[in-house]
Amino acid sequence: MKIAAIQMVSGTDLLRNLDTARQWLARAAAQGAELAVLPEYFCIMGLKDTDKLHLQETAGSGLIQDFLSQSARELGLWIVGGTLPMATSDPRRARNCSLAYAPSGQCVARYDKIHLFRFAQGQEDYDETRVLLPGTQPVCFELASSDGHVYTIGMSVCYDLRFPELYRALKADVLLVPSAFTYTTGQAHWEVLLRARAIENLAYVVAAAQGGTHENGRRTWGHSMLVDPWGQILAQQPQGAGLVLGDVGGAQLHDVRHRLPALAHRVL
Repeated sequence: MKIAAIQMVSGTDLLRNLDTARQWLARAAAQGAELAVLPEYFCIMGLKDTDKLHLQETAGSGLIQDFLSQSARELGLWIVGGTLPMATSDPRRARNCSLAYAPSGQCVARYDKIHLFRFAQGQEDYDETRVLLPGTQPVCFELASSDGHVYTIGMSVCYDLRFPELYRALKADVLLVPSAFTYTTGQAHWEVLLRARAIENLAYVVAAAQGGTHENGRRTWGHSMLVDPWGQILAQQPQGAGLVLGDVGGAQLHDVRHRLPALAHRVL
């Protein structure tokens, strides 16, 4: 099964971001991808944290959800819409939500980001709790691919990557990590964390990232990549918008887990 991780440098204009995302999704479909993953906040990187609150949607209704559903249906593609802001009962807080759509256009899974990012160093100061509420539940969905294999797809978002217990709970074949890692933290930890999650779970990791300097001045690390269950990087996009394509194989997954049955050796 061919999978695409789409790297973007999203700006402040929702419609322009959606148009860009659609172009990359179309390229992924044209190159044979069955599943395409968009980055965290593919729909907006606002000038300030509260900008995302103006785009909050309710489940099953909204421009961004309609875009994802229509794109999946028209392109015949499984799509995971990185993240978008979803409304809560508190108008001052949204949830950072990742949605999965089948080629039918149906939304088959919703994951609300559990771990909220906070980092302070010099002029960099991030605290997602100012405008977000955390999710509480790990989420997977099943994908029956053209290779005859049914894959368990585990959902996560960005800062979740630092919490290996989440990925243990997912018990997935393919781990998705749509992200907007900062340049500082990404340069230090991005690759090693992605490869570690692949190795310790004997799973493929698909990381679709924001990667460049945005209109708001924020600089994201990029380096979207596909990592195999042995920890090898199969494909990568360093900086700038782009498409990372690679193959996920059920036979290889079975072989690695058979040769090194570490998941069955767990004690704690």
